[in-house]
Amino acid sequence: MSEQHPLLVVMGVSGSGKSTVGAALAQRLCVPFTDADDLHPAANIAKMSAGTPLDDEDRRPWLAAVGRWLAGHTATGGVVSCSALKRSYRDQLRDHARKAIFVHLDGSREVIARRQADRPGHFMPAGLLDSQFAALEPLGDDERGVVLDVARSVEELVDEVLAQRDAGRSG
Repeated sequence: MSEQHPLLVVMGVSGSGKSTVGAALAQRLCVPFTDADDLHPAANIAKMSAGTPLDDEDRRPWLAAVGRWLAGHTATGGVVSCSALKRSYRDQLRDHARKAIFVHLDGSREVIARRQADRPGHFMPAGLLDSQFAALEPLGDDERGVVLDVARSVEELVDEVLAQRDAGRSG
């Protein structure tokens, strides 16, 4: 993670803190941040709001948009929060941004469910959490990234990512 201008993807299931940690990371690194949720087409948001999980076909144009955002920030660095639950989704992002590094915010279903309950009005209903955990494929040994426990504070998580980056670890 020693790149001067890293492209970081903060990943995990809904409610893991991707947006909060991603924004804090971007601020500390002085690079742009975007939430991949903001790149979803309206049809995807409507589907999730109705309690229907997205399928791979729904995700394809969304992941392409996220990948293009990453590719557009190669020179400056950038942070995006994106579920990136499956290896194939991460591969699609790497098709656009080969040097992307993944920060997997990992936690138990109970901890994540509590967090989701604390954010009313979000378009991703808590009922879809089980489908997200079922789809989640942990980072492979050959994938650049780090797995962090969401039970830690945002500041601790950011500090750990930056420490690993400065040490040249995480892939």
